[in-house]
Amino acid sequence: MAFTLDDLETLIRSRVGTPAEQSYTAKLLGKPARAAKKLGEEAVEAVIAAVEGDRVELVKESADLLYHLLVVLRIAGIDLAEVEAELARRTAQSGLDEKASRPKG
Repeated sequence: MAFTLDDLETLIRSRVGTPAEQSYTAKLLGKPARAAKKLGEEAVEAVIAAVEGDRVELVKESADLLYHLLVVLRIAGIDLAEVEAELARRTAQSGLDEKASRPKG
């Protein structure tokens, strides 16, 4: 059976309340700014791997990016299902139409 983002979200949720010295995830959950910084770092590393055409590193950095994104979402109290619902809403029309419908700011 494949490991899913739902599985990862469940694992992250299970670390809530765990002492920080026992879990890297728990440590991040207790430090929102650090978790957000790590998310940004992993995004940059994924971009670099993509630009360089390094498939192996892109897979690894993508895993790191998804993990840190789910940690940041947990900190914000946002379930993966909310993000999935937003993606579903957006796919109801073309990406160009969706972008054009956004408020100008």
